[in-house]
This record gives sequence, C-alpha cells and structure tokens, in this order.
Amino acid sequence: MGRITKNMKLAQEKLEKGKVYSMTEAAQLVKDIAFAKFDSSVDIDIRLGVDPRKANQMVRGVVSLPHGTGKIVRVLALVTPDKESEAKDAGADYVGLDDVIAKIKEGWLDFDVVITLPSVMGKIGPLGKILGPRGLMPNPKSGTVTMDIGKAIKEIKEGKIDFKVDKFGIVHASIGKVSFDAKKIEDNAREILNTIVKLKPAAAKGTYVKSIYLSSTMSPGIQVEPKSVIS
Repeated sequence: MGRITKNMKLAQEKLEKGKVYSMTEAAQLVKDIAFAKFDSSVDIDIRLGVDPRKANQMVRGVVSLPHGTGKIVRVLALVTPDKESEAKDAGADYVGLDDVIAKIKEGWLDFDVVITLPSVMGKIGPLGKILGPRGLMPNPKSGTVTMDIGKAIKEIKEGKIDFKVDKFGIVHASIGKVSFDAKKIEDNAREILNTIVKLKPAAAKGTYVKSIYLSSTMSPGIQVEPKSVIS
C-alpha cells in the first residue's frame, strides 16, 4: 500500500468518516480539501444502475454547463473550404481538411475536440483507430458532426461537454475548477445530473443513480447524497 502524503492526510481529516454530504456541502468541501499547487479540475463520478453491455441501457449525451469547465478547449474544425471562415470566426483553433488529416495520420493530436461536416465523415472514417480510443472521433449524437459549424464551435468553447457511461456503469466528467466559487460548482453538477436523469433508459430497473462523488485532482472523493440533487 502506498504511503499517504501529509497533504492527503490533512485532506482526509476534513472529511467525516462514513458521512454522505449534500451537494451544497460537497461543492464547498471539494475546494477546502484541494491541496494541489495549480488550479485543479473538479470532477464528478456518477455510478448508474445500468448494464452498458446492453444497447438499450447505454447512457450518452451532451450538456452545456452554465459556468463552463474552466478549461481551454482546443477545437479542430475539419471542414471544406467554404466553411473555413465560419469555423475561424467562431473560434476554432485549427481549421483544415486533407492537410490536417495527413498530420493526424503522422501522429499530430494537439486538440481536444473535432468538429466536422456530414459530407466529410467519409474522409475521417480511416482516422477512427487513432481518434476513437482517445474519445476524439466526431459523432452526430454529441453534436460534433453538423452543418452548423459555427454554432457547434461556440457551444463547445462556452462549456458544452459530452459524456458516456463506461463499461463499469460510471459517468466521469470534469465540471469546473477549484478556483470556481462553490455555487458555480454546484450549478454545473446539478446540470449534468439533471441531464443524466432525463436520459434514463426505459430498460433500466431499480435505483438509477446509485452513487455520486466529487473530487479534485489528487484529492480524496466526497460522497454526495443523490437525493440532495435529484428530486
């Protein structure tokens, strides 16, 4: 077992053993126990009562966080020449098509989100083995394959994120920074939880939201009472 650092021990001492906190309490506590020397991310982990191996119990969606993520998101727009100006005006960090696809095949991956057009997906398909495992492959369900390139880019820059339940039935997402005030962290957490509740599969039986944890980079997780967020 690894040795617990002094900072981690201090952080754990601020948590009451066995206590499940309200979202309001947790949003403040995640700030209080953060000890990283940088502005760490605030993450939420939501365990769902679904079986992701079954197609009718997959949970995937997008949500626009009211206060954004606090992260600088690098957007790559793979578009035809007639859409390049629209992409640049909306704030895309990189714009191109064939030349950029060639760079990606050579190993370039200095971007966080790819936005593209339906007509371009045929060219992007071969990149699936590179982009897919990294969660970068454009998908109509996440709004990253669209004719409205400008709108999609602006939404992502303003805090729109996509999420997907993993093979263990857990949704992981970054919902802010420790520098956010507690109310903004709480607002963002409630927004993603409300969206996930709306996406409950009809085939899911029993308790849907089984557990919720908030944490920051390197800090212990804080268990949140689902009833304090979900009515």
